[in-house]
Amino acid sequence: MKYLGLDYGSKTVGVAITDATGSVIREVEIIRRQKENALRRTCARIEEIISSENVEVIVLGLPLNMDGTEGERAEKARLFGDMIARRTGLPVRFQDERLSTVEAYEIMDDENIRNLKDRKARVDSVAAAVILGDFLNRGI
Repeated sequence: MKYLGLDYGSKTVGVAITDATGSVIREVEIIRRQKENALRRTCARIEEIISSENVEVIVLGLPLNMDGTEGERAEKARLFGDMIARRTGLPVRFQDERLSTVEAYEIMDDENIRNLKDRKARVDSVAAAVILGDFLNRGI
């Protein structure tokens, strides 16, 4: 089964994907937008990726507060997930994304990526890969 991982932010969406076996994860891209609510092109690009990659399940990061509660960012992620599910007809699964960005920076440290510009250019897609990996490791 092929999974698409998304790290939804106010102006970017990091994208990662698995292979057909669901065991190898690769970063795809970061979709950028000018305004937080300008989602038409973002959704269209996600739909293109889903179609070209034969994705079967979408895994969307859920930005919980550190105490595990849901705040405004989690609500926005859930609304985005509902929209993507309606548009694609695919199931959307949510994955706790607490500390995924911290882990993304640690991964880039391990890969010896030190240049600030390079780190900023990759952090959202690396975080999407972390979110997707965490979901798969849960074994659901």
